[in-house]
Amino acid sequence: MNEAVTSSTAAAHAASTQASGVYEQLREDLLSGHLKPLQKLRMRFLVDAYGTGQTPLREALNRLTSGGLVECRDQRGFYVKGISRSELAELTKTRCWVEGLALRESLAASTPEWEEALVLALHRLGKVPRSLSAERFEDNPEWERRHRTFHRTLIGHCGSSSLIAFCEQLADQLYRYRRLSIRVAFLSRQVADEHRRILDAILRGDGEGAAEHLTAHYEATAEVLLSDDTISPGLSKAP
Repeated sequence: MNEAVTSSTAAAHAASTQASGVYEQLREDLLSGHLKPLQKLRMRFLVDAYGTGQTPLREALNRLTSGGLVECRDQRGFYVKGISRSELAELTKTRCWVEGLALRESLAASTPEWEEALVLALHRLGKVPRSLSAERFEDNPEWERRHRTFHRTLIGHCGSSSLIAFCEQLADQLYRYRRLSIRVAFLSRQVADEHRRILDAILRGDGEGAAEHLTAHYEATAEVLLSDDTISPGLSKAP
């Protein structure tokens, strides 16, 4: 009996681990644009492409649906979530609200260790180039990792794991949009200065100022997309 229970537990753990692995692979392909907006996610193709079974695959897809990166249509299966101007505006507004709150709460509970972590995160971000090529934009994955670390650290001292998780979900959904704006904005936009203004306000103890700079930072990204019809047909202006 004990052997049967142990075997069952081990099998369940293995299935959960496999589902988590498939989730991470799919999430990366969704965020990178390898899987395109509105693309149908055919189960047979995904099973072969990710080397997994249907059960862990469905578990991963349901999790991605909850996270807003995939949508499940009745009787039609799973699709990559589409993009739209209205969703971009709504997600940006919501992110500004909730991250502004999380940032102010983090500052209210500020410690020297948190401030040092912020300074270090921004310093490390500044040590790597945004683009791997000086002549044309070529995404630098290490910059993206350090960029996410800086933004996580900004809100990571707020004292609410649920709020942080929601902020992470919004960051993932908006990352697909941000990728569209980078090629247009990276040469002219001074993102490092925007980050520095946020940090300087925090180090002064100015929570409202820091939240305002964070909001301006996110709104600047959305504005690039909302003002340029050529970036993506999926974001074209309504007549």
